[in-house]
Amino acid sequence: MDQIAERLAKAPTEEAAPHAGPGNKAGWRRSWRRDKTLYLLLVPVAIYFLLFKYAPLFGEVMAFKNYRLSEGIWNSPWVGLEQFRKLFTSRDFWQILRNTLLLNVYNLVFAFPVPIALALMLNELRKEWYKRLLQNLLYIPHFMSWIVLGSIVIALLSPSTGIVNALLKLLGFEPIYFMASPVWWPVAFVGSSIWREAGFGTILYLAAMSSIDPHLYEAAAMDGARKWRQIWHVTLPGIRSTMAILLVLQMGRMMDVGFEQIYALQNSAVTGVSEVISTYVYKRGIVGLQYSYTTALGLFQSVVSLILVVTVNRLIRAMGERGLW
Repeated sequence: MDQIAERLAKAPTEEAAPHAGPGNKAGWRRSWRRDKTLYLLLVPVAIYFLLFKYAPLFGEVMAFKNYRLSEGIWNSPWVGLEQFRKLFTSRDFWQILRNTLLLNVYNLVFAFPVPIALALMLNELRKEWYKRLLQNLLYIPHFMSWIVLGSIVIALLSPSTGIVNALLKLLGFEPIYFMASPVWWPVAFVGSSIWREAGFGTILYLAAMSSIDPHLYEAAAMDGARKWRQIWHVTLPGIRSTMAILLVLQMGRMMDVGFEQIYALQNSAVTGVSEVISTYVYKRGIVGLQYSYTTALGLFQSVVSLILVVTVNRLIRAMGERGLW
């Protein structure tokens, strides 16, 4: 174990030094000639972000106006912080904020560790064909739309024809109305999230595990470490930085729950626990035409998400890991 600890301690210092970019015009010209194709490949990405990420920021001014379709954004009357006052004094706001945070906390506690566990198990498989087969089966749900997956989940959990309730009846239990129960609906939500994303989430962890020096496992085996000790002292420290970065990204989504998943699984019986910011914005903003009010809500959501990302990233860096920046 001393050899392993020594090599892991040296690993960050032995990594390649930060790439020294070109510091003058001649350097930029050489870089352009050498990587011209790569720079050109970035052009569509840059255009996408300019059009769909930065250009819409000008519309945030609607949060401080009483937007009217007939007058447009710039000619609508300025109301200052009135939309935010209405937002923070609304009972609906605190309910949807609570639901959004709770569902994301459930995902963080129960869904975030699942790809790590799956990656650890897949990494230990020695039959390559069997490993690839399992990976393909685990990836498939990620490429299916939530409309399809939501229909499958509802069918599986149906109290009359669902397989889950059929098994419960065989075991002597009463059928459970999963999709109509405020207690069981969050369970179905988290379970469907794991089903769709856990397999695909193993890709980054498996890639990180493949970069771990095999000599570390040999040193651990020579020190008498069995498989579980090797996983604890070699594999998990080797993917720790990947886990930290994905945790930062997950915290950035704490104020956002995917609209498609909620909309596919939601029904009027569980609105009290399933109404989140994304569905509320759709109903009040697009359907109800309250553009300024929901823009204020979206701006609040973005600011809180930014604060969470910056805070968690600093905590990660304070713990000795590399953050997003």
